[in-house]
Amino acid sequence: MTRTALVTGGNRGIGFAIASGLTSKGIDVVIGSRDAVAGRDAAHRIGARSVQLDLQDRASTEAAISQIDDVEILVNNAGVLGTGDLFSDDAQFKASMEVMVDGPYHLLKAVTPYMKRNGYGRIVNVSSGWGAFSDGVAGPGAYGVAKAALNALTVSAARALPETIKINAMCPGWVRTRMGGSSASLSAEEGADTAIWLATLPETGPTGMFFRDRERIGW
Repeated sequence: MTRTALVTGGNRGIGFAIASGLTSKGIDVVIGSRDAVAGRDAAHRIGARSVQLDLQDRASTEAAISQIDDVEILVNNAGVLGTGDLFSDDAQFKASMEVMVDGPYHLLKAVTPYMKRNGYGRIVNVSSGWGAFSDGVAGPGAYGVAKAALNALTVSAARALPETIKINAMCPGWVRTRMGGSSASLSAEEGADTAIWLATLPETGPTGMFFRDRERIGW
C-alpha cells in the first residue's frame, strides 16, 4: 500500500532532502511550496507531486489540502529564520508565528481526521535546538520563540491524538542550506535523516518527543 506524504517547504534544502528520501522509500510525496514554479521543478526532479502552499494564507492551505489525496504522513518543515533581535520587527515576528506555528496547527487540524479514521498517521515537526528551553531559546528574532511554540504544539497534540498517530519534533542540526550557510557541518541529507526515520516509524515507535540524530533530546 502506497502512503501519501505532504512535505511543506519541500522545494529546497532540508525539505527537499526529506521529500527525496521519502520518495525513495516508495511513498507518494507531495511537495508544498509557496513558490509554485519552484515546487513543480523540485517535484519533477524526484518523481513527486507538488502543490502551491502559503502557510501565511489560510485559503491557500485549505486549497492545497483539497488537491491532495488523504495525507497519512505530514512533515511540517517550512520555516523562516529572520534577523535582528526579538523586538526589532513586528512583521517578522508575525511571519515566524504564522509559518512555524499557525500553519502547522491548521494542517494538523486538516489531516488528522483522516489519520484517525485510517488508524495510521505520522507527523514530523522540523524544529531546532534554538527552540529548546534547555538550550536557552536562542536564535535570531522570533525564530527560537516560534520553534519553542512548535515544540509545545507537538507535546500537546501527542496527548490529543490516538497512539496510531505518531507526532514528534526533531532538530536537524547545523545544515548546509540557504538558511544554515555554507560553513555548516552537515549535508541536507544528513539533516533530513531523523525526519525520514520519524516519518516512517513502526507501530511501536515513540510519540510526543524531541529528537536529534535519532536520539531523544530535552525540550
